[in-house]
Amino acid sequence: MSPTPTDAPTDAPAVAVIGGSGFYTFLDDATEIEVDTPYGAPSARVSVGSVRDTDGHSRRVAFLPRHGLHHEFPAHRVNYRANLWALRSLGVRQVVAPCAVGSLKPELGPGTLVVPDQLVDRTTSRVQTYFDSGACHVGFADPYCPRLRAGVLDDLRGDAVDGGAMVVVEGPRFSTRAESQWYAAQGWSLVNMTGHPEAVLARELGLCYAAVALVTDVDAGLSEGQGVSQAEVFAVFGENIERLRVHLRTVMAGLDTARDCACPHVHDAMHLPIELP
Repeated sequence: MSPTPTDAPTDAPAVAVIGGSGFYTFLDDATEIEVDTPYGAPSARVSVGSVRDTDGHSRRVAFLPRHGLHHEFPAHRVNYRANLWALRSLGVRQVVAPCAVGSLKPELGPGTLVVPDQLVDRTTSRVQTYFDSGACHVGFADPYCPRLRAGVLDDLRGDAVDGGAMVVVEGPRFSTRAESQWYAAQGWSLVNMTGHPEAVLARELGLCYAAVALVTDVDAGLSEGQGVSQAEVFAVFGENIERLRVHLRTVMAGLDTARDCACPHVHDAMHLPIELP
């Protein structure tokens, strides 16, 4: 059934999925919510619906396609601030963010799922904060919520690699071989174009955030031939999209809503220059 536009959800979704390249729909029988933010429009209307896993657990969930419904927004043009703000304004407090990545390690071949635990920012021109004034410095030593990561890994039931550093590049071009080899030499595992500033903006809003990375290619420095192509990335993601959807429905239905982690307390002892939704 096609989503139906409306002004507000019937009940607030506490958890959300932000879909990456090739991941533009997630919920059946959903309602679309148009959300205005101080930072402009999000990538698309937010879909709100229910998911139910094989054990019968169900939960209200929000979904937002990061790149728009038709991939209108390349990584460097995504309105990350509007996306995260829109989700929080609807009641979301936990976000799971699937994304397509290149592998920097031979053992992480196409089709591998990875739940990274570290992030390296190599972007150059993105707005990466809500706090343009005042002394508001959120902790980011561990960029992903450890509690949420653990819950995601548990619900993925052994079908994902635990940990690894994801380096985020500006795009839209792919890396040169020399860049790729340099990233690999640092011991980093994955390369991606969207993980930053999304993760830090989630932290600034006090949200729990975890990434689920699907390896679509071996990066240029590890491969021979022509290197990475867009067609290759989209083809591998397409081959694995239903597997990813099934996993994420289980994850969403099973997430613990008791946030006994540091994320809700990130603003303690701060005087915020903005009012959060």
